[in-house]
Formats: sequence, structure tokens, C-alpha cells
Amino acid sequence: MSKSNEAKAREQRLAAKLRENLRRRKGQAKARADADLAAPDSTESGQGKKP
Repeated sequence: MSKSNEAKAREQRLAAKLRENLRRRKGQAKARADADLAAPDSTESGQGKKP
């Protein structure tokens, strides 16, 4: 395999990994947002996230 073919193959692999990572992170963010909407806010009672 020549250097330019190796570089193209590497770029394609990296692009695929970036797309996969973006989909995964978007899914995680959506799940987190859905969980925030479904769960009652527990910060008023002093329990919940640390400052």
C-alpha cells in the first residue's frame, strides 16, 4: 500500500470513528436530558449534586 493510500484509509477510519462517537454522545445527551425531565428535582431538599 502506498503512502497516499494509507493516508486515505486512515482518514476514512478516523472519520468513521468520529461519526460513531458523535452518535454515541448524542444518544447519551438525549438519555440524560430525558432522565432529567422524568426525575424530580432533588436539589431543593439538599440532596443531589454537590456544589
